[in-house]
Amino acid sequence: MVEDEPDIRELIVHHLAREGYRCRAVGSGAEALTEAHARAPALVVLDLMLPGIDGLEVCRRLRADPATAAVPIIMLTAKADEVDRVVGLEMGADDYVVKPFSPKELVARVRAVLRRARPAPPASDARPLEGGAVVLDPARHTVTVGGRPVPLTPKEFDLLHALLEAAGRVLSREHLLNRVWGYARADEIESRTVDVHVRRLRAKLGVEGERVGTVKGVGYRFEGE
Repeated sequence: MVEDEPDIRELIVHHLAREGYRCRAVGSGAEALTEAHARAPALVVLDLMLPGIDGLEVCRRLRADPATAAVPIIMLTAKADEVDRVVGLEMGADDYVVKPFSPKELVARVRAVLRRARPAPPASDARPLEGGAVVLDPARHTVTVGGRPVPLTPKEFDLLHALLEAAGRVLSREHLLNRVWGYARADEIESRTVDVHVRRLRAKLGVEGERVGTVKGVGYRFEGE
């Protein structure tokens, strides 16, 4: 939990601890990076406005380090900071909560992000999904392109899983927001969340990323052939 305002930090930690989560709380970006590198957390709740190293830079550095690249990140943003929210998503944040927020809402988001970040238990029908040179193995929670491992964040993995599972069918932004992020309704910012993650996914898949096609005004599909 990274928040420079002690009252907010203590309130959030109190509600998370009451739900059974063990929290390490710090008040600056530098402390956050030190803690994360000492022992990788299961999830980071990260305020954008921090002294010294701000939240966007913390997010960038966590994503650049292989030890923390796949750790889910929930950003806390001010309502007016639309640009910062989009930039945060570009850098790899998995979700965001707008201030002022209900502690119950944040706890619910934490629970949902952790649930989706946890690899699904192996199942007899959890067969690898393929599209071109891309292979996604739900049982092992891995993605390879031409046999080369591709590290994805939990949201990027779930997004690719949904697209491959659709087998060429077009999935609307609203459908993806509901399945991957758990949002019941879409607004302009949340729709851009999908667009940002699609751009990041394409970049990580390299040439195979061109298979993630845009259907203008509708959504996205994975073109296997």
